[in-house]
Amino acid sequence: MNEVTQSEDVLLDSFCRDLGLEVVYAGRGKVTLDTYSVCRPGLQLAGYFKFFESERILVLGNAEYEFLRDLTSEVRRERLREILSYPDLPCIIMARDLPVVPEMIEEARKVACPILRSDRMTTTIINDLFLYLNRKLAPSTTMHGVLMDVSGVGILLTGHSGIGKSETAMELIKRGHRLVADDSVIVRKIMDSLVGTSPEMIRYFMELRGIGIINIKNMYGSGSILNEKEIELVMELENWEEGKAYDRLGEGSMYENILGVNVLKHTVPVKPGRNLSIIIEVAARNFRLKSMGYDAAQELIGRTIGR
Repeated sequence: MNEVTQSEDVLLDSFCRDLGLEVVYAGRGKVTLDTYSVCRPGLQLAGYFKFFESERILVLGNAEYEFLRDLTSEVRRERLREILSYPDLPCIIMARDLPVVPEMIEEARKVACPILRSDRMTTTIINDLFLYLNRKLAPSTTMHGVLMDVSGVGILLTGHSGIGKSETAMELIKRGHRLVADDSVIVRKIMDSLVGTSPEMIRYFMELRGIGIINIKNMYGSGSILNEKEIELVMELENWEEGKAYDRLGEGSMYENILGVNVLKHTVPVKPGRNLSIIIEVAARNFRLKSMGYDAAQELIGRTIGR
C-alpha cells in the first residue's frame, strides 16, 4: 500500500530545476505530488490498467520506449490515450534522452499533462525522485526552540521564553558551533529521521532581548550557520527547582516523541553560575561516545561493583 501524504503542487520550472529535467511539453505548468512512489508503466502500455495508481509520476526507460515503438500507431495512441485519461497523472518523464513518440505529445496536449526528459539512466531518475519526494511530502511540524549543530550533533534547545536559549546559542556560536534555526524550527520526518531547518523568512536571524535582531551569518560568517540538521538530541532548559531530583548519573533515559520518532532528551536546570554552553558541548560529546558504545556511567558502576 502506498504511503500517502497531503498533496503538494510544485511549479514545473522549480520541479525541473531541482531534478535537472528538460521540458518537452509544459502542459498545465505544475506537478501535483501525492505519493512517494514512482511508476514504470509497462503493464499499462500492454493494456492492463487494473490497480493502476495514476497519482504516481510515470518514468519511461528503454524497455517501455522499445515496446511503444513495436506497437502499431493506432494501438500506441489508444494505450497512451488511456494512460493520459487519468486527471491526477502528475507528469511523464522520458529517461536516457529518449525521443518522445508523436502520439504521446498529441494526446498529452489534449489533457495538458507535462512531458519531461532527462539524459540520466532510468534507475538514477527513480532514485532522485524518491529522495526528492521524501523531502517534499515529509510530515512536518513547527517547534519553538533553537536548533544547533554542536560538534556534529544536532541539538534542539527547548524551554519557556526568556529561559536563555538564544543567549546560550550565541555562546555556542562564539565557541565555533553552528546555528540552524532560532525561535521557530521546522521539523520534517524524512524516512525514520527528523531533519530541522529554519523558516525562510527568519533564516540566519536571531533575537536577543535588550539588543534586538541580529544576522548571525553577517556577524560571524558563513561558517557559523547551517541550513538543516538531523535532530539527534533534545535539551530542555528549565529554571532550577529546589528539592527536584535531577538525573546525576545519566542512567534514566528520557525521550521526546516528535512526529512518531523518539528523540533522547535531557532536562537541564538553569541557575546563576551554570555555564550552559559548556554543559551542552559535553552533552554532545557524550552522545557521540555513547553512539560508539562507550558509557561512562556504566564503566563507573562496573568499577564500583568490581571492588
